[in-house]
Amino acid sequence: MTIAKNQQTTIAWGLLLILTLIWGTSFILIKRSLQSFDAAEVGALRMLTAGIVLLPIAFKSYKKVKGKNWGALFIVGFLGNFIPAFLFAKAETNLDSGLAGVLNALTPIFVLIVGALFFTQKFTKPQVIGIIIGFIGTVFLVFAGANGSLTNINLYGLFVVLATICYGFNANVTKFRINGLNALTITSISLGMVTPIALGYLLFFTDVPKQIIEEPEAQVSFMYVSILGVMSTAIAMGLFNKLIQITTPIFSSSVTYLIPVVAVIWGLWDGEILLIGHFLGMFGILTGVYITNRKK
Repeated sequence: MTIAKNQQTTIAWGLLLILTLIWGTSFILIKRSLQSFDAAEVGALRMLTAGIVLLPIAFKSYKKVKGKNWGALFIVGFLGNFIPAFLFAKAETNLDSGLAGVLNALTPIFVLIVGALFFTQKFTKPQVIGIIIGFIGTVFLVFAGANGSLTNINLYGLFVVLATICYGFNANVTKFRINGLNALTITSISLGMVTPIALGYLLFFTDVPKQIIEEPEAQVSFMYVSILGVMSTAIAMGLFNKLIQITTPIFSSSVTYLIPVVAVIWGLWDGEILLIGHFLGMFGILTGVYITNRKK
């Protein structure tokens, strides 16, 4: 029994590390994708490539889905993948990729808040303190101006905050509302349900197919967004759903502790600059997340 538990713990930490590397890199991939496509097109292409990769598994697995699991799977696909894909792309049209990665660290706080409000989870006093500190850190990041002051508001950071709220619902729904399905089935079916929306948008409301065929720069951006869809959505969400099933929503979402490290390293490598307001915000968010999730 102890050996099995130790093995599960090792697997959990291994998955956490892999997800850190994959999702920490996703922010620079979004940035590169935006060089030829707008935010909505990047979000749709990300969903389309992820859905296509998992389509064979979705067709093979859909008979396993019963009853109310269908509604929960749509929520996972829509709130856990579709909406955040657009929100992150929109945020990075005016927000450095490294800072987007830091704001993403708010996810465990919203997992806790959503769990308490809608899934009968309970707050403790340290968790409330952590939430307040994390919120203050978010304010610093949103208000950190290009000159290092707190006078210019960057509202694009709020798109990331909204995405982390979506992730809060996704983690709790996956853990508490989906029963009897493995991680791969959850991922493939939930993505398969939103893929037609992305495809319809790209075909009827954009010139993306023509761009990819005719423009070399668009082909390079398409390569980046394809990597984003396959690695950061299709594969990563499958690993994340597995992690939720063998641990807890709070532990699983704590991957966002580590994602900022990778995201900021990529951002600095790409020439992004961090100022005093950004450092204060990052410190506040990570401190708040730590206090919110630490064991007694």
